[in-house]
Amino acid sequence: MLAVLTQAIDYRDECDALYALLADVDAAQWSRPTQFKRWTLDDVLGHLHMFDYAARLTIESPQAFASFWDSISQSLASGRTMAEYARVWLRGCTGHELLQRWHEFSRQVADQYSGLDPAQRVKWAGPDMSVRSCISARQMEAWAHGQAAFDLLGRVRVEHDRIRNIAIMGVNTFGWTFANRGRVVPSKKPYVRLQSPSGAWWTWNDADERNCVEGSVVEFCQVVTQTRNIADTSLRMSGEVAHEWMSLAQCFAGPPVAPPAPGSRFKQ
Repeated sequence: MLAVLTQAIDYRDECDALYALLADVDAAQWSRPTQFKRWTLDDVLGHLHMFDYAARLTIESPQAFASFWDSISQSLASGRTMAEYARVWLRGCTGHELLQRWHEFSRQVADQYSGLDPAQRVKWAGPDMSVRSCISARQMEAWAHGQAAFDLLGRVRVEHDRIRNIAIMGVNTFGWTFANRGRVVPSKKPYVRLQSPSGAWWTWNDADERNCVEGSVVEFCQVVTQTRNIADTSLRMSGEVAHEWMSLAQCFAGPPVAPPAPGSRFKQ
């Protein structure tokens, strides 16, 4: 019997935290633009819900997932944005109705993933990935897009050590950040030393004070998910490679995306 996939539980808890933030938001707030592409809270939840749906499709039917992704790709190729496609897909579901729909569905996805083999491969928009990576990516998106909601509402999120899953994605996509931009991937990865919300220090790669990134795991995750510019954090970097990585870091799939400009993402 397989053990419960802890990353699925972490994903559920991440969604619960975002739900708690938005549960009492008044109607006027839902259409306010956030600092992320001027998406509204409706756009944020619509995007999360649509890709939760994709995450369930890929474990139930790779063919159905491929068809769903093709429809998104064709829409984007025609000039429609991701947010515009999601609005059409949602068929007018907005506000608290969307909040309840997304939250209930996210819990169903977490339950489905919790009993799967972590190493099972599933289809996605880019290369295939493991079930563990897929549900970790859902947590990363809920956390990253949730940042826009916390910022808009002027709230500071209470962080937990489940953020380690997002940090792992950030560390593991070091090479992707360079390769995705057509750059040569540096031969030596920086040493990463980050302090967790509970106060513990987490480390990755060989210790090297001349090539390292050090500081808050929350700020590291903000940089790799591009919710903050590196200049707006207190992360410490040593070495050319570490500085270059943090100036471009991108832990999510898709074409290269420039980090937000300094000072453009902040708690309002």
